[in-house]
Amino acid sequence: MGIRIYKPYTPSTRGLTVSDFSEITKSEPEKSLTKHIHRAQGRNNRGVITSRRRGGGHKRLYRMIDFKRNKVNMTAEVIAIEYDPNRNARIALLSYADGEKRYILHPKGLAVGASVQSGESSPLEVGNALPLFCIPLGTIVHNVEMVPGKGGQLIRAAGGAAQIAAKEGNFVTLKLSSGEVRMIRRECYATIGQVGNTDQSNFTLGKAGRNRWKNRRPMVRGSAMNPVDHPHGGGEGCAPIGRPGPVTPWGKPTLGYKTRKKKKLSSSLIIRRRRKGSKRGKGGRNA
Repeated sequence: MGIRIYKPYTPSTRGLTVSDFSEITKSEPEKSLTKHIHRAQGRNNRGVITSRRRGGGHKRLYRMIDFKRNKVNMTAEVIAIEYDPNRNARIALLSYADGEKRYILHPKGLAVGASVQSGESSPLEVGNALPLFCIPLGTIVHNVEMVPGKGGQLIRAAGGAAQIAAKEGNFVTLKLSSGEVRMIRRECYATIGQVGNTDQSNFTLGKAGRNRWKNRRPMVRGSAMNPVDHPHGGGEGCAPIGRPGPVTPWGKPTLGYKTRKKKKLSSSLIIRRRRKGSKRGKGGRNA
């Protein structure tokens, strides 16, 4: 895939970059693998806003993805690579030997016409799913299960990859793309390869409207509000927040404050925490 760069013919095309969608081979989804999902738009069952900055957006059909890969020891052919509006990765449409069709996350390098399968006896090729104890050290994997049989929960975003670092007893150690190193049960399944659409992080929206298409409403800085609306609000002109550190609209510390429960059972499986630092950067005191 590549990046399409626009010339600044209009203000909205200045700096705009999008995917060239060169890897997409089919424009319409498989009807039997789609379903409608109610979009809450940030509201609860009473219509009260519980998640701010959500709403609007383009209509979507949900594509049912096979994260479990539980159709073992049966070969499937990749018949199409499609766009999925519900995720930043592409999806691949598989046709199994018995005629069933399923969607999987599209790994980098998997082309139409290739064969994939899952199970302990599967070859170590891109797109194949195997238990972690069957995968050699140093292999790049994605769509990793955390509970055997539950389906992949880790490494599902575009460009995501984890590396198998060690094996000991009933656990396999994975090095995640965030820098975290953690142990996972050896029976859990993982898919060989890196998730495709690796240029996703290099795109530039170009205008606020593209965020509105994605169900994202405008975000107003707390320091631009009144004191009744946010703890950072009020003051004359561009005033500091007047607190030791940034807080949420409800007074809880934010932007770097750790909220993970100290007694969480899975903490014993984490060998090294993920890298420190917030994506908001150092200028995020006005949350």
